[in-house]
Amino acid sequence: MFFDKPLNDLTFHDVVQFCRRELPEGKQLDYKYMLPKNHEKFAKTIASFANAMGGTIIIGVQDDKNDKPRPPFLGIPYHEKIRNSIEDIIQVYIDPIVFVDINVCVNDRGDRMFIVINIPQSNLTPHLVGKSKRAYIRTGQSSRPEAIVHPEKLPWLLDHRRKSERLRHILYDKAESHFDNYLKTMNLSSDGQTVCAVSVMPLYPQEPLTDYKQLPGLIHAACSRAPYGILADPQFPLQPVQDGAAVISNKRGLYRMTEFNAYGLVMSKQIITQEEIVNGHAAKTVRIEQLAQNLTLFMLTARKFLTQLSFGGPLYFRFKMNNTRALRALLGRSQATVLEDYLRMDRNLSLTEMEAHLPEILENILHEAAWSLGLQPQEADIKALVQTCLTEAR
Repeated sequence: MFFDKPLNDLTFHDVVQFCRRELPEGKQLDYKYMLPKNHEKFAKTIASFANAMGGTIIIGVQDDKNDKPRPPFLGIPYHEKIRNSIEDIIQVYIDPIVFVDINVCVNDRGDRMFIVINIPQSNLTPHLVGKSKRAYIRTGQSSRPEAIVHPEKLPWLLDHRRKSERLRHILYDKAESHFDNYLKTMNLSSDGQTVCAVSVMPLYPQEPLTDYKQLPGLIHAACSRAPYGILADPQFPLQPVQDGAAVISNKRGLYRMTEFNAYGLVMSKQIITQEEIVNGHAAKTVRIEQLAQNLTLFMLTARKFLTQLSFGGPLYFRFKMNNTRALRALLGRSQATVLEDYLRMDRNLSLTEMEAHLPEILENILHEAAWSLGLQPQEADIKALVQTCLTEAR
């Protein structure tokens, strides 16, 4: 992982502390002492990250012969128009434009700065550079950090994305099957039960973002909790799976599995059906309040986990419920009989959006879920519910 806080919260001191870790340049990290005078070459570096796995450029840092930061870490003289200069370079030299996040980290005296540029993995590849319209990918090799992809070989880059999509489907399907396999080992079955699966993962996974051996520590640090529950309770042992680990909870008859994968996948799957007395009769129910609590804990945990992995690319989110027909959906005093056989919502998100707009994301998903389950929720009620869940969680 690179930084342990959102990009916009980074300070001059944070960058100094990061440089002292002496991480070398690689597939997702590049140091520049000054904004290069050769603007097309700088654009090539940005585009190569976007065409590959995304990455971070730190301006104001010299590197040594081993591609590690070289002290002293003093940054460069402050220039108020540096952000505009970088944005102009991207617009002039890269087609289609790469959308980046830029933070200018100024020291306490206001006379020196570091510039941290986060380039997300792009879903608009290939990004071409300069008049020659060449595409580059980041290799991480010190002798050749960017490799050219000639125009006649651009289909290879597109095929690389298709392979990533296939890998995403494989990772998702395997994670989904683990919950059912666990129930079978317990001589249980989800047949006839309503199972809710929530997941988020890189839109274009390519390779592990961490060593699977590091997952226990990352999972423990990512675990979010609230008075209404814990998503990945550390008191339960981890169940190793290929390239990942799962936390299984069967506390008080609540069966839930939350899986974390080295490729950046987080999936929580659980049985949410409840037996309640509704209008004097026993009925299988699903409560929007419970969905809100589960979804809040999931999003907070996934956000922490992905932040630790320093993943800046596009994310694929899915919310899915099966066996919903004839359930009684409840929200406060409102109730409805569900007509849908199943419910599924897909979203493209980013870690930046999850950090800056999480309440709005939760409200949007929950309102659509409640509506699809036959209710007609008031936006103010959903907003208040989300606010309560977020306030109580940590």
